[in-house]
Amino acid sequence: MRTEINKLGEFGLIERIAANFPLQKKTSKKGIADDAAVIKIEEDKQLLVSTDMLVEGIHFDLSYTPLKHLGYKAVSVNVSDIAAMNGIPHQITVSLALSNRFSVEAVDEFYEGVKFACEDYGIDLVGGDTTSSPKGLVISITALGQASPKKIVYRNTAKKGDVLCVTGDLGAAFVGLQILEREKRVFIDAPEAQPKLDNLEHVMERQLKPKARMDIIYELEEHGILPTSMMDISDGLASEIHHICRQSNVGAMMYEKNIPIDEQTAVTAAEELKLSPLTCALNGGEDYELLFTIKQEDLQKIEKIVDVHLIGYIHEAEKGVKVVMNSEQLMDIKAQGWKHFEENE
Repeated sequence: MRTEINKLGEFGLIERIAANFPLQKKTSKKGIADDAAVIKIEEDKQLLVSTDMLVEGIHFDLSYTPLKHLGYKAVSVNVSDIAAMNGIPHQITVSLALSNRFSVEAVDEFYEGVKFACEDYGIDLVGGDTTSSPKGLVISITALGQASPKKIVYRNTAKKGDVLCVTGDLGAAFVGLQILEREKRVFIDAPEAQPKLDNLEHVMERQLKPKARMDIIYELEEHGILPTSMMDISDGLASEIHHICRQSNVGAMMYEKNIPIDEQTAVTAAEELKLSPLTCALNGGEDYELLFTIKQEDLQKIEKIVDVHLIGYIHEAEKGVKVVMNSEQLMDIKAQGWKHFEENE
């Protein structure tokens, strides 16, 4: 009997694989099912390892994505996973599979973006691999970071009563993607048309050149705050909240009025795309902000960090994952973010 992968989905497939690979080594502290693996290297130091793959036509479109921006984004995606474990990134490896349509100059442009990211995050490029691809570009990056065993933060440790926090603003990357896709369709139909991207700098940058929130990790340390759970927002706020709740065996309550949405995102979504800004924030993905929980006694400390927003709290698992709308209606939150292995892929 054949089972299609899309029946399981990305996370169902990951859970199926993980179930067959229990950890055997004492040095393997955390395996599959978090933002990064955790490996013991010293009594007071552990290695964080995260790998991500980006595939042309699935994760990026070179018709509107500059190679320099792609190089930067590819690094940021992996550094964000290290940040989500409350770790500090140190090194990356970069592997590429290239079709013959790519020139040496194109590769140079991609690595220029990688270099800018390495400089921004203070990390070293220490290796990788290159090979040929029958079609398009495939990027695989592994990020290596470090953290004290007592400082590492996992997804499965949220507790009832914890405060739910998110950094930055949400939904902008998704809105930026929709605008770029719209302009691509216009160009295909009318190559002489000029793109309409005026006053859309924020949503464009959030889609094409996102930044991992290492600044927040340093501020949490500075203010003496250790989150009780954390992960980054790559598949949408709704999806990530469900991950934390499922793995921690808890539920969550959010408030629409507290979910941070940039004004440019809200206006563009509502007026140009005819989309709900809240839907973009909940299900859009690719924000690479941090979603985390803290103890109530850390509330006064967290308020000193400017770009952190308190969006709700953790309650019992049987109460589910819900949001209080501005209309005061209580709604269930479903994970409807980015899904891999769809029928049309």
